[in-house]
Amino acid sequence: MHRYVLSCNAGSEDLEPIVLAVHELIHRLPVTAKSVDRDGIRVEDGRVIDRNYNGPILLESIAKNQLIQVTPASGAYKGVPVTVTPIRDKDGNAIGAIGVVDITGIFDLATLMEHQSAILKQVCGKDPCPLDSEQISSRR
Repeated sequence: MHRYVLSCNAGSEDLEPIVLAVHELIHRLPVTAKSVDRDGIRVEDGRVIDRNYNGPILLESIAKNQLIQVTPASGAYKGVPVTVTPIRDKDGNAIGAIGVVDITGIFDLATLMEHQSAILKQVCGKDPCPLDSEQISSRR
């Protein structure tokens, strides 16, 4: 039986099964993780890309012990929205961090709002607030 340990000294080999599971859970979006004391892991396209990964946002999340949602200015995910959260021990101390590419950060809110009615109609089967084209034009 294999044993994996989550601690501030966990290596990429310890984090790998968790990161791969999260990767599958979120439809194969890239996932990264690292512990405080050791290099981490980067997973994309169903496989491990890097077992010595130290992304800048993972490091920042560990140092600040907080969730970070940002578009990095450097690193492997430069220009791509990511969300990174600390992995905490029972006392609330950051022992590592795990991050994902944040597809919600890619959506343009203005465009989403323009299409809200059509989306609701498709999902709910009805338009919650039908307006004619004249009313829509007067709102712009």
